[in-house]
Amino acid sequence: MAIRRYTASADTTIANTYKPNLQTRGTGANMGASDVLDVFSIYGRQSTSSAELSRVLLKFPVTDISSDRTADTIPASGSVSFYLRVFNAPHSRTVPKDAKYVFQMVSQSWQEGVGLDMEGYTDLTLGKEGSNWMSASDSNYWTDVAGTLLAGGSYHTYSAGSNDQVDTSIYIFDQTLADGTEDIEIDVTPWIEQWIAGTYSNYGIGIMLTASQEASGAVDYLAGKVSGRADDAGNIENPSGSQSSYYIKRFFGRKSQYFFKRPYIEARWNDSLCDDRGNFYYSSSMASPSDNLNTIYLYNYVRGQLKNIAGIEKTGSVMVSLFSGNIDDTAPTGSSGALLINSQSTPGTTDGANVVLQYFATGGWVSTGIYSASLAITASELATGFDPVLTLYDVWSTGSLADGTHLKRRFHTGSIKPRLQDSSNTIQASRNYLNITNLRNTYRGDETARFNLYVREKNWSPNIYTKANSNIEIKTIYSASYRVYRAIDAYAAVPYGTGSDKHTYLSHDVSGNYFDFNMNLLEPGYEYAFKFSFYDDSLSTWVEQENIFKFRVESYEH
Repeated sequence: MAIRRYTASADTTIANTYKPNLQTRGTGANMGASDVLDVFSIYGRQSTSSAELSRVLLKFPVTDISSDRTADTIPASGSVSFYLRVFNAPHSRTVPKDAKYVFQMVSQSWQEGVGLDMEGYTDLTLGKEGSNWMSASDSNYWTDVAGTLLAGGSYHTYSAGSNDQVDTSIYIFDQTLADGTEDIEIDVTPWIEQWIAGTYSNYGIGIMLTASQEASGAVDYLAGKVSGRADDAGNIENPSGSQSSYYIKRFFGRKSQYFFKRPYIEARWNDSLCDDRGNFYYSSSMASPSDNLNTIYLYNYVRGQLKNIAGIEKTGSVMVSLFSGNIDDTAPTGSSGALLINSQSTPGTTDGANVVLQYFATGGWVSTGIYSASLAITASELATGFDPVLTLYDVWSTGSLADGTHLKRRFHTGSIKPRLQDSSNTIQASRNYLNITNLRNTYRGDETARFNLYVREKNWSPNIYTKANSNIEIKTIYSASYRVYRAIDAYAAVPYGTGSDKHTYLSHDVSGNYFDFNMNLLEPGYEYAFKFSFYDDSLSTWVEQENIFKFRVESYEH
């Protein structure tokens, strides 16, 4: 499963806006229990130069992300991307057009609080837990590293006197929304990785309008002070700010009744395994060295569970050699064949664009209990006469290269039915018949299920004389992706992930295509459907297949 979502663990709106009487500001108000979050800027409402602002604070359970990495549930740094996703909450008021929102790391611990009032700003932090415009908690004001009071939160910036000096190109993000009703999606991978590493403490994320769009603030009360400082009323010095209003951009909060609209961090990575054991090809001079490579996998099951090989674990090497079979073609025999590898590798005996490197290929750890190796071999290797070997035996082992005992400890012996590369003058688009062979009607919301996708040519139609003894060839789709939508309203619960992250790609092995899906991504009590899209090389585009596969998700109790 290459998607995990971590819902916000705390969120709130902080504001210095005037109360309905337009006489006093709600700087002490807490809104931590509200189910919506507001960002706005209002200029000139109370007076000709008054400035009213609100910002959003979000915090996410980074400890859960770190624990998942330790457990190999998500991959190591560099192999996974993290996205902040925050969703628009429709309302009847004016929305800002072409507004630019800035996302910064909060640099001080803060409390969510239990306030609800976002109209009269009557739920004060005073005497209660919670943050507000002036305070990070019921006992601590917003301050910089020097202890100077701030307003509107404390953030990691390059500003003088800030809590930390950070690279704004990495740690400060922004997104412009043309219509004002769009959702937010920001790649915040650097933040998550730094929080996991402990370089910065996880105090969450602040969302606000860019400084030039936040309302202009006075300059006389803090002459010579830096931007971000505030007077006793919570006015922020911002002389270059806007003299027009950017009204309410509203987001759903973590307490929203709408399951899919709560803010979350989404981890995405490509966990597809492309096992070529069922589609193994001999090398061809018409193909490039990379296209001639076949990747095969070793799956180490111990009592029905995938376990790392003892003594190899994550960092050790495994080796694989290819042999021909004995007289009855039931076991490997003789010497291993010479494998080919790209000429960029260790020099050896040249063979065109390839190099005969070794009689074994070195593989490595992929995920818990799974190892892989990539290799290529010509049809002439191990051939008898002019006929290529019909069955190859892959022998997995370990040992020292120096002492030549790599076959000393054998883990597994498998078999491969290699094919010769075939060329064609035309590429024909095909229509497919699809079926999820193990689809159930109902799934629990806490389970992860594996789905096996059966694919064949749709026009396969044997006659009555061959049907009984003809085997249907399973079609492997090398670039396939899935999506999930809610059946009642077609809401995209999990869209296609065919971009750089490839997080909804299907795996394939000798049995065809498959994928794992974690049902906790879906709200229980609803019917959902899978759809599939295949990449068509003849059209150079993705083509969605017509088949629909429906299922229902129930709560844990069911």
